[in-house]
Amino acid sequence: MLFHRHDGSHGIKRSVMARWVFRVSLIVLAAWASLAQPGKPASEPLRVGIAGSEPFVVDKGNGLEGVSVEIWQAIAAQTGIRYRFQRYNSVPDALSALTSGSLDAVVGPVSVTASRVKDVRFSQPYFQSSLSILSGTENPSIWQRIRPFFSPSFFVAITVLVLVLALVGTLIWLAERRVSEVEFPRQPGPGIANGIWLAIVTMTTVGYGDRTPKTFLGRLVTSAWMIVSLITATSLIAGIASTLTLTGLRGSEISTAEQLKGKRVAVEPNTPGELFAKGYGAHLVHVSSIEQGYSLISKHQADAMVFDRPQLLYFRTQQHDPAESVSKAEYRHQAYSFAFSSSSPVVHEVNVNLLRLEESGRVDRIVKEWLGDEAEN
Repeated sequence: MLFHRHDGSHGIKRSVMARWVFRVSLIVLAAWASLAQPGKPASEPLRVGIAGSEPFVVDKGNGLEGVSVEIWQAIAAQTGIRYRFQRYNSVPDALSALTSGSLDAVVGPVSVTASRVKDVRFSQPYFQSSLSILSGTENPSIWQRIRPFFSPSFFVAITVLVLVLALVGTLIWLAERRVSEVEFPRQPGPGIANGIWLAIVTMTTVGYGDRTPKTFLGRLVTSAWMIVSLITATSLIAGIASTLTLTGLRGSEISTAEQLKGKRVAVEPNTPGELFAKGYGAHLVHVSSIEQGYSLISKHQADAMVFDRPQLLYFRTQQHDPAESVSKAEYRHQAYSFAFSSSSPVVHEVNVNLLRLEESGRVDRIVKEWLGDEAEN
């Protein structure tokens, strides 16, 4: 009996020892896991949609580059954010995937608008952009050069000038016909014609001296006409010179927003450019890219395209096409930011590191590498 009680006590001790070793092992494993992966457990990489046009997103075939891509990569390197890119055809498509839960973030030239803020969270802006107009230019034909001289306003101006010359010539004839019958005959036809000739010579400051007023009244009329014609001739010559200059220059067909009314304007759907063109009464032509809009303009299937100015300038530089022009006018300045899901926990960290990059000048250097020294941000 003593032997059996002794054997049972050893069994109990071994069972207690086994449970104690098991518990210690669990504690050690938990501690090891905590040391190996500090903080919260490792999560899946962020699903980052990337969309937009050059120079913000540039597909080199073997990788992505561009202003937006390089700024995002710099932020990710500083924060240790793990991510994987998913390419989308357009920013609206990527934002739709973000709101549906298929993505965690969107990188690219994403404009911050009131409608978008309702569904997604935006980072601090990393670039300040604006809208401009891309349109075709053309060399004016001979008819386009001389057409202004056949306009109703031009004929009205010439008619008024002829009537004024006739009036001045008549007044001079009436004042001089009794004193200078040789220069201003009494017959109305030849006399008024000579008076008109004197008025023309005076207006053009030629001053042949073949006919001159002799009476006080004739000189008074001629002196008044000298002063009036000095202004009239200067304005007329300046107007003709301006007309010839403007018709001889190559200019963009559409250079201001007011010219968009009734024109076929290419825009990307659901973008600030679409709202802008619609507000000015344009006939909208939906396209999916700058390339498509440029193609429509080249084929005369669209008159212009409204898009973000940096992309238009970069695209025109890459195309080297003198037949395309970007308006100097800028409209509706807008901010580019990174977009995140409404519940994203990384927005604050991204903002902090983006501000650090801006303070260090890194963001400006990236922008200038792609857009040149004249780029404003």
